[in-house]
Amino acid sequence: MQPNSQHFKANATAALHQPNLQAALKQLELGFVAGRARCYEGLPEFEALRERAESVLNHTLENLDAYLLEYEARVVEAGGQVHWASTPQEAREIVLRICRDADARSVIRGKSMIGEEIGINDALEGAGFEVTESDLGEYILQLGKEPPSHIVAPAIHKTKDEISDLFFDHHQALGFSERLTDRSALVAEARQVLRTRFLDADVGMTGANFLIAETGSNVIVTNEGNGDLSCTLPRVQIVTAAIDKVVPTLEDASMLLRLLARSATGQEITAYTTFSTGPRREPDADGPREYHVVLIDNQRSEMLGSELRPMLRCIRCGACMNHCPVYGRVGGHSYGWVYPGPMGSVLTPVMVGLDEAGHLPNACTLNGRCETVCPVRIPLPDLLRGLRARQHQQRLNSASARWALGAWAWVARRPRLYQFLTGMAMPIMARLGRKSGRFSRMPLAGGWTRVRDLPAPQGSTFQAQWQKRGRNGS
Repeated sequence: MQPNSQHFKANATAALHQPNLQAALKQLELGFVAGRARCYEGLPEFEALRERAESVLNHTLENLDAYLLEYEARVVEAGGQVHWASTPQEAREIVLRICRDADARSVIRGKSMIGEEIGINDALEGAGFEVTESDLGEYILQLGKEPPSHIVAPAIHKTKDEISDLFFDHHQALGFSERLTDRSALVAEARQVLRTRFLDADVGMTGANFLIAETGSNVIVTNEGNGDLSCTLPRVQIVTAAIDKVVPTLEDASMLLRLLARSATGQEITAYTTFSTGPRREPDADGPREYHVVLIDNQRSEMLGSELRPMLRCIRCGACMNHCPVYGRVGGHSYGWVYPGPMGSVLTPVMVGLDEAGHLPNACTLNGRCETVCPVRIPLPDLLRGLRARQHQQRLNSASARWALGAWAWVARRPRLYQFLTGMAMPIMARLGRKSGRFSRMPLAGGWTRVRDLPAPQGSTFQAQWQKRGRNGS
């Protein structure tokens, strides 16, 4: 997926005028948000788990090199192979080499955001391999040639009628002649198509929710069972994972799993939680003959040594975007790359460049809901403010924005001047807006008043009221 983040404003404007998308996004409140609230209320130790998760992940990041080497050693002991990739290009080349060495023709993929990050589907298809997404949402998007719009529910923006049209258009050549409209029937048709792909695949690819250093195991969570089939039926398994996915022990992974599904979908645990450790052994009834893990950096080492390190605690639950008022109105495609919402507004500028994705850190009201619900307590508003500061320092924002911020800072650093100017402006604005109580137009504030009114100030300034209270001894 080519980055399109520089067009965020235009993307967001278009999204606001798409009725189907707006209807789909409203389901976030009814589904994921309400489900997470129920789980939070039903688990008294939720906050204690968050605190422990933050501590474990901070410890892991402080010792990341040691735990990655331990994980590699355990994988090799189990009969697997570990490959290291600094960049997406290196990761793609490694995957293609493994597939060629295996004389593969077809690849079945379980849902994986790191796969989207490195653009593995385009690379495989460009090299002549047949690639099938096995997650239902990802399969729908593959047919529609669209990127995911949510990291947990990738096709949340699609309506049932749109999915019905996609299946009818693409499945007729496979012998399906009827346009189905019932949800269960559509799922059954997809399963019938995918069953053959699972059985025919030479290589199965999955991501990793967690990598366990203690055992060399890979953990994936799904609700469809497609991940299990993707890693047991093909003769070669490839796990693509970011280096920040490693955790020290099985106990640590179990603790994080208690937070993951509750925060993501409002489930106590996903329908399938699968631990894979190496290739098939002699007594095993199934499993791959070859087991490969591709560990991908892609700027994470740089983040590890910067103020953005807390972002590497992310367990990809999607809670931040589910509760984000901006994402809830414009959807994931507006953000223009793999990762949308608050977490994407931090990750995308790092991975594709702040010059390319400079709009994203500013596409935030800093209301703090994302930090409040994050299961591993990532201070997302602070990280976004830090990126805004970096953008200003690198002179990547507009000259007018730099001038306005400079003027504001000059006044704000002079309290008496600030009080004088606000004390003069407030009564004037209150008088001008007294009739309607709001302003529909305002000089230098057109970005606000084009889509909403600006409330007229009422009463005196906060500082004036505070001083008055002080004089009255209250």
